[in-house]
Amino acid sequence: MTAIDLNDIPALVRGLGENAKAAGRVLAQASTDAKNTALHVAAAALRGDAETIKVANATDMAAAEEKGLKGSFLDRLLLTDDRIEAMATGLEDIARLPDPVGDVIGSWDRPNGLQIERRRVPLGVIGVIYESRPNVTADAGALCLKAGNAVILRGGSESFHSAGEIMECLLAGLRAADLPEAAIQRIPTTDRAAVGEMLRLSEYIDVIIPRGGKSLIERVTAESKVPLFKHLEGICHVYVDGAADADKARDIVLNAKMRRTGICGSAETLLVDNAASDQLTGIVDALVEAGCEIRGDAAAQALDSRMNAATDEDWKTEYLDSIISVAMVDGVDGALAHIAANSSDHTDAIVTEDDAVAEQFLNEVDSAIVMHNASTQFADGAEFGMGAEIGISTGKMHARGPVGVEQLTSMKYVVRGDGHCRS
Repeated sequence: MTAIDLNDIPALVRGLGENAKAAGRVLAQASTDAKNTALHVAAAALRGDAETIKVANATDMAAAEEKGLKGSFLDRLLLTDDRIEAMATGLEDIARLPDPVGDVIGSWDRPNGLQIERRRVPLGVIGVIYESRPNVTADAGALCLKAGNAVILRGGSESFHSAGEIMECLLAGLRAADLPEAAIQRIPTTDRAAVGEMLRLSEYIDVIIPRGGKSLIERVTAESKVPLFKHLEGICHVYVDGAADADKARDIVLNAKMRRTGICGSAETLLVDNAASDQLTGIVDALVEAGCEIRGDAAAQALDSRMNAATDEDWKTEYLDSIISVAMVDGVDGALAHIAANSSDHTDAIVTEDDAVAEQFLNEVDSAIVMHNASTQFADGAEFGMGAEIGISTGKMHARGPVGVEQLTSMKYVVRGDGHCRS
């Protein structure tokens, strides 16, 4: 295992890459039992070290508060007993998932007698760059492990101490399963230069998964020499159709916006059919009571004076806070036009009892996730039964939507013959 010098960032990152490449070859052949053992032991370690993790998290929280970071950021950073338990449960859920490695996803015989199989194989080495969420350390490490990939994690400086303690739990799992510790590595510095080095490390890293705000995604997209699974910002819409049930509409909008405002599946824009204008007051009542600021277009403001004026910038803003923009639209076609012009292709939802209108919306909205009569807060790999996810990929190549264990594999073709030679 290559020694790591914290004072030489290029050598540090290259050393991690070399170690990951070697570990990845071992991990690609690891048994399902070994990988699951590592996950179960790591889950137990998270529970056993919960107090230590919370102490480290308190250090991160204090520093973030001193910097004056806003409440939604602090919410993403905070680790509670429930959130630590959720991380542990997530690792156990991943252990229960079928092992995708080696799965035959297609097979056929050719007329000349050749037998061909298409199999799932690990991607190799994955680099994950993320910001304030310390739980991503556990989710990303566990998912990559189950899919047979080595991973290099680069978390945000704000969660440095929390992520470090979580990392120790993952390493305990690897040791217990006799798997190489370099299968899951974390860049042990907050120096931003390490990100640039990762983005150039195409010799060792097979794919980069960035998870964070718009500035991070833009930097990674501009600089990376490594292929990307992009987790772009979540400008998520809820459209309330003229045929919406009023109670469902109110409850779904309130949950989509206010359950947790700092996650990428939080609704940022509410679109209301002109034919459903009588529902707007009830929805606004619920949002205002929950402490949400509302910014509306002229038509929405004319219906409810409690709204501030929305600007053109609002329609393209991921607030990650208790703020929502509201626009009145002319039916589903108006909603589709607004979403096409402003969506980040993450998650968009329709509330309606008209199945034909719902199908039009689900078919025509070109986002990674589309929903009917459900809160956008369900845009989560765990809620999809995937155990966890590294992020929601908003790109269209290879993986789209929640990136779980299957999405962290590629494929190869196995061809069997009996002395076959091509004429």
